[in-house]
Amino acid sequence: MKANFSLEGKVALVTGAAYGIGFAIAEALASAGAKIAFNCRSEHHLEEALAEYKAKGIEARGYICDVTDEDGVKAMVADITRELGSVDILVNNAGIIKRIPMHEMTTEEFRQVIDIDLTAAFIMSKAVIPAMIQKGGGKIINICSMMSELGRETVSAYAAAKGGLKMLTRNIASEYGEYNIQCNGIGPGYIATPQTAPLREPQPDGERHPFDKFIISKTPAARWGTPEDLMGPAIFLASEASNFINGHILYVDGGILAYIGKQPK
Repeated sequence: MKANFSLEGKVALVTGAAYGIGFAIAEALASAGAKIAFNCRSEHHLEEALAEYKAKGIEARGYICDVTDEDGVKAMVADITRELGSVDILVNNAGIIKRIPMHEMTTEEFRQVIDIDLTAAFIMSKAVIPAMIQKGGGKIINICSMMSELGRETVSAYAAAKGGLKMLTRNIASEYGEYNIQCNGIGPGYIATPQTAPLREPQPDGERHPFDKFIISKTPAARWGTPEDLMGPAIFLASEASNFINGHILYVDGGILAYIGKQPK
């Protein structure tokens, strides 16, 4: 059974894995034996990330690449194939969010979120699938969201992108399952990262941030998730243990999507 979860000899490409959720997933895959490749959009962030990986004892290869640039993605995948081997595991993690009321959001802003959060996953997957077919299989993991299922104020573009990513996940599974390619998604709940730290800082009067209280009240686990909570699911979906799971979105949300909330007193 342990062998089913081993990633020894596998090449994993995790987009946007310089920090946060992507970094934690790359760390998890490395702990299971995978060789790690990741991308950044700037040399500065690349060097910082490589130092972090080195501090963790992880040998990772970093590449400068914009995941919305199809030619750049093809070149990166070719470099990875030459230096590490063809990609066995792709994690489409790169993404952004713009919290802007829909009637105030420009079309350009909407398209930017769609391009990075959805179109890039199409471009990345398209770049690795031919080699996976030739090799006899592969794993694609798309980082979806609770917004793949729910709407909320100010996140129209993000919810549209993540809802589309859920359906892209299912379609890749449908189209390429016969080639032993499994495409699944992970839908994180609210995760405690540096990016969400301002939403968890105590108020001047010592009270919890209103959004922090809101999330705790809506989560049966009564806490925020951590990047480490995503490590086990990532290893599972990247390994042979999930070979008959395809087109599934695994929500790692502490139970939010299953919970209607407490009755007001």
